[in-house]
Amino acid sequence: MGVQRQERWTRSGVRLRLAASGAERWNWLFVPGGPGLGSQSLESLVEVVRVPGSAWLVDLPGDGSNRDLPNVSDPYAHWPDVLVEAAQALDDVVMVGHSTGGMFMLSVPELEEQLAGLALIGSAPHAGWRTAFAQYTQDHPIPAVDTAAARYAERPDDRNLRALTLAATPWNFGEQAVPRGRALLEGAAYNHDAVAWADAHFDDIYRARWAPRTVPTLIVGGAQDHVVTQHLWQEEPAFTRPNILHRRIEGAAHFPWIDNPQAVHAAFTDLTHRLNDPTGVEIAHRKQ
Repeated sequence: MGVQRQERWTRSGVRLRLAASGAERWNWLFVPGGPGLGSQSLESLVEVVRVPGSAWLVDLPGDGSNRDLPNVSDPYAHWPDVLVEAAQALDDVVMVGHSTGGMFMLSVPELEEQLAGLALIGSAPHAGWRTAFAQYTQDHPIPAVDTAAARYAERPDDRNLRALTLAATPWNFGEQAVPRGRALLEGAAYNHDAVAWADAHFDDIYRARWAPRTVPTLIVGGAQDHVVTQHLWQEEPAFTRPNILHRRIEGAAHFPWIDNPQAVHAAFTDLTHRLNDPTGVEIAHRKQ
């Protein structure tokens, strides 16, 4: 796939950066997790999945490196609803969310009428994942994390957020993938203001406000994801409809495309088949 450098912003300051382009009509919008990591954290995912069409890296206003917007006085005023603007900016949109990015998407029911497809990676249907993660961190302590967390609590800035995230690398990746995972996290664009917004307004109260009824959907997660447990999906009947593919990636943790890229690529290929097969699950709610 060839790609020309292209950036565009919505009226509220959502930034879309073209990462890959092809002849197919699909526009894939990749929304990062964190929040505060920035869409640079998904560049390797775009390379792994090699989706047909164009791949766009999405940063909400005030997330990642998408800051200092001249015409946006409060970048967090409409989080996460501004995702609708991103979906409306292009045709035939398939939105891909990692971790909190996916949770943001499920918090905006208006997206169902805008999307041709949906993919959720290492995400969850409600905030119950936080209890499981807290227990895991107690059972698998990392002294460097405690030190970094204390420094971040004392001075919550981008530098200390980066140090804290890097210290927690072993929780996010399988043992063999830790060096590659650390390289990914070192290249992220840290933004502590986005973390503060989510901590105050989203993380503890999150519950999905919609589930795809007919939109072709992929829910994919690492079998060893200890950050956002993937068992929660099994307890939500709304996410077991025929239009929803579930793929469990063996040997993978919270960034499954780093641990097992072949399996993640295969999962996205399955979703692409659903999108392209006119005799399969109906592709409804595509933007006209």
